[in-house]
Amino acid sequence: MMKKAWALGPWVLAGLCLSLATSAGAATERSTVLLLGNVAGRQQVEYLPEGEVRVHYEFNDRGRGPVLDSTFRVSANGTLVSAESRGVDYLKAPVDERYSATGASHHWKSSAGEVRREVSGPVFYLSLESPPEEAVLLIRAALRAPGQRMALLPSGEAQVAAVGSLTVKSKAGSRRVRLYSLSGLDLAPSYVWLDEQQRFFASVSSWMKLVREGFEDTLEQLDGYQEAEQRRLARARARALTTKLDRPLAITHARVFDPGTLTVEEDQTVLVTQGRISAVGPSAKLVVPRDARILDAQGRFLMPGLWDMHVHITGGADGPLALAGGVTTVRDLANEDRTLTRLIQEIEAGHDIGPRVLKAGFMDGRSPYSGPTRVFVDNEEEARTAIDNYAARGYEQIKIYSSIKPELVPTLVRLAHAKGLRLSGHVPAFMTARQFVEAGADELQHINFLALNFLFDRVQDTRTPARFIAVGEHAATLDLGSPEVRAFLALLRERGVVVDPTVSIFDDMFHDQPGHWNAGLSPILGRLPPTLQRRLGSGSGGLPDVAKQPERYRDSFLRLVELVGLLHRSGVRIVSGTDNLSGLFLPRELELYVAAGIPPREVLRIATLGNAEVMKRDKEYGRVLPGYVADLILVDGDPTLLISDLRKVRHVIRGDRLYESAALFRSVGIAP
Repeated sequence: MMKKAWALGPWVLAGLCLSLATSAGAATERSTVLLLGNVAGRQQVEYLPEGEVRVHYEFNDRGRGPVLDSTFRVSANGTLVSAESRGVDYLKAPVDERYSATGASHHWKSSAGEVRREVSGPVFYLSLESPPEEAVLLIRAALRAPGQRMALLPSGEAQVAAVGSLTVKSKAGSRRVRLYSLSGLDLAPSYVWLDEQQRFFASVSSWMKLVREGFEDTLEQLDGYQEAEQRRLARARARALTTKLDRPLAITHARVFDPGTLTVEEDQTVLVTQGRISAVGPSAKLVVPRDARILDAQGRFLMPGLWDMHVHITGGADGPLALAGGVTTVRDLANEDRTLTRLIQEIEAGHDIGPRVLKAGFMDGRSPYSGPTRVFVDNEEEARTAIDNYAARGYEQIKIYSSIKPELVPTLVRLAHAKGLRLSGHVPAFMTARQFVEAGADELQHINFLALNFLFDRVQDTRTPARFIAVGEHAATLDLGSPEVRAFLALLRERGVVVDPTVSIFDDMFHDQPGHWNAGLSPILGRLPPTLQRRLGSGSGGLPDVAKQPERYRDSFLRLVELVGLLHRSGVRIVSGTDNLSGLFLPRELELYVAAGIPPREVLRIATLGNAEVMKRDKEYGRVLPGYVADLILVDGDPTLLISDLRKVRHVIRGDRLYESAALFRSVGIAP
């Protein structure tokens, strides 16, 4: 589970601040990092005289996670005089970044390069890699600035707003705390709780929580208050951007693609009534009801909505962004149950904007590298309890993770199938993909685990980033025509095993290096907010050794792409998933399928009807036929000829709701 590490990094996205300092005297504050309730790291901040702040920050996420030592010097107005960070980033690449300001002259150097710039007026430098405390210093500076707005270097602007106050009690005492929002750094506001002295108290999200030591038992109360504020914003956005289809909708003069036949019919009218397709036919012949709303397609391409079969959806920007990109259904493969259930309820009630969500229950074994979950399974009794609970809550699939004991897999398969649930996952450590399939797994997540099946002599413990590094170093030498590969693909085909490649995540991981970013990002980079453009364009999303062996990692990535094409041609079903932000990255995933040799029309089928078939929804979703649910997208261009035209979605119909893609993109700060 990548959890969107491509953006500002989990240490910024998940908790924009820790330990707000006073300006006078020396003090030390400690905060705890928790991933889904499990202690994963810490930050220690020393506040020294003359505005100096020293920070140590680290957390462990399945062998990934930053370790940073930083020193900041803060001026009287809250902006930085200097900043320095050293250590490793989330993927363990080296960090050595420095910034200094003298009057209007600003100088910084990082893995993205070296820059000198003259800027008049207050401005705050935002590091490429930094501990959360830097964002706290930014909040302090913005609170002092006119309008609580602060210009940023290299570019952008941050704004801070007070949301509301709350009194919380714990064994460590009682505190009056205030919630602040910080906008301008990401696609949605981030939040931080400060006490009455404007010192850090907590930062909460569904995945990561950060809290002042001794106040862990206040997190549930804070989470509830913050969630209410986020719901308020989401409901206002839904009212503004959703057109409720309370009367028939006639989409006229469209070129209609049917994934069932792989054909395109010219000049068609599609009639939508109460969320379903009620009629399809030539525009010259089909009778449109007099009270119908008319959407003139003007010859544009109409097709079923896309599916992303590998997401970890949260609130905020995720839902609107998915629909903006034409994704009307997603499969969530690991999440916090309460948060996911509430989000689905809000979306289905029309109080939030988002795709339909299918749920897969996530579980792992106990180890130092366990995935972020509260559901741990080390024996049959725990397995039975977990699977029974997921089945009772409407989950359709079980996803297991890398620390599950190999000998427990057949039991998990038996228990899941007894409840009518599919079972998929990472291939557990010390187990081959062949053994996983022979134990009864229905699906494999991530194309690297297929490659690892043939690298078992090199790496068996795949709980750490070794599962990426070994593939990057050795996949280029795999002989895809070998008897071993052919026999394994035959096994997948005979067993009806599905593969969820998520090959696009390796596009960044195997190509990015300091100062050189993956060219596959070109179509979206310029559309993003400035801070995200900078991080993506820095090349910081790659594995540590890419810069040392760029040709080897490039060739290994190409071999993974070739393997995707070989799977399809061998009769193995693949499903389209991103393990990333659907609305931005699903087109790239599908472009790579075309690069693998799969014809665009077949790729469109995979991303619509094919995915619906896997989830047994193909009698209601994935085609443009009477009786089917009206999940439809209207596209400029023709993705049967150029798959990248899927980035040109114009309108999205999600059942009885109509959206304009451009408006959805703008609502999360992205240019259409």
